[in-house]
Amino acid sequence: MKLIVTVVGRDRIGIIASVTKILADNNVNILSINQNILNGFFNMILFAEAADNKLRLVDLQAKLREQGEAIGVEIKTQHQDIFDVMHKI
Repeated sequence: MKLIVTVVGRDRIGIIASVTKILADNNVNILSINQNILNGFFNMILFAEAADNKLRLVDLQAKLREQGEAIGVEIKTQHQDIFDVMHKI
């Protein structure tokens, strides 16, 4: 399953580390990552692939959402197919 993870919030130390640790702990491979900081706001979009068929998207979404709340950012995770349809022109 291919995933899109977006992270938005005030910049602080450890955002990327905390997100990627959860992904690694759940056997999710990062395919591409792009992040920037503008006027103190952090923005990241990450493309990843979960090879483990036992991983439930809703469980990963909950873990990332909880981590986002803990560090003060908003983390959203979507299946790439949904993301593609939503952003198709």
